Amino acid sequence: MMSAERGASANTLAAYARDLELYAAFVARRGQTLENAGSEHIRAWLQSMHGEGLAKSSIARRLSAVRQLHKFAYAEGASDDDPATAISAPQRDAGLPKVLSVGQVDRLLACIRERAAASRGKARVKAVRMACLIEVLYATGLRVSELVSLTVGQACGDERFISVRGKGGRERLVPLSTAARTALDAWLGELRRAAPPSGLPAGQYLFASRGREKHLTRQHFALMLKDLARDAGLNADAVSPHVLRHAFASHLLQGGADLRAVQQMLGHADISTTQIYTHVLPEKLRDVVESHHPLAR
Repeated sequence: MMSAERGASANTLAAYARDLELYAAFVARRGQTLENAGSEHIRAWLQSMHGEGLAKSSIARRLSAVRQLHKFAYAEGASDDDPATAISAPQRDAGLPKVLSVGQVDRLLACIRERAAASRGKARVKAVRMACLIEVLYATGLRVSELVSLTVGQACGDERFISVRGKGGRERLVPLSTAARTALDAWLGELRRAAPPSGLPAGQYLFASRGREKHLTRQHFALMLKDLARDAGLNADAVSPHVLRHAFASHLLQGGADLRAVQQMLGHADISTTQIYTHVLPEKLRDVVESHHPLAR
């Protein structure tokens, strides 16, 4: 149902599978099945996760999967009731996103550009690929799963935009900066030099790999980014693909971008998800009040 009706991504399906396997094992240890588990079993499971010291966000995510399971089972007639309706989700701490400064992102970009210019052979090809990954990520704010699974066809379409299929199968157009387009063209040039005479297939992954997923994995990219952060003199623990996505949104808002526009580029279904980035705007908001509020004059 999650795949066919909701268009959930492979990553979402895998996460649901892991969470539901843990829940099913917990229920089975108490001599019950998923069909006859009651609200008391769900509460006991929540208490056990609290006892393990699991983060509230992780508990809330697992509970969401269980809610969907029981709701589906009841609707399909596989169980007599929905025991999850009586369960309240744990209050999640409203943490602020980690963000790199503009100067820190500039150091990352300068480091990989220097590496690409100084390298030769396979090292240069890898550096050009990494430069493309970072330039496109910072210029578009793509989710890392969206970035690593881009195809040649998506990259070779409109010079000004990339078409992305995000969560729930929703498509959106994300504008490309001049620097990102230049980095993308440089990487496409490397791919074309290594391509067969027939050329690059539009369906080929832009960042192809010989691994099971056939494209660069999120985990491998994250490790390469941390190595680059160290070379750039940054704290590697504070740098990740998702942090660069946060930086994209925060820096846009700092520059005066409209919140709705940022929401569309990030692919957020609800603007309340995007509003967390307004934490970067205290000085800007103060200037707005002082400039436009009648009592501030």
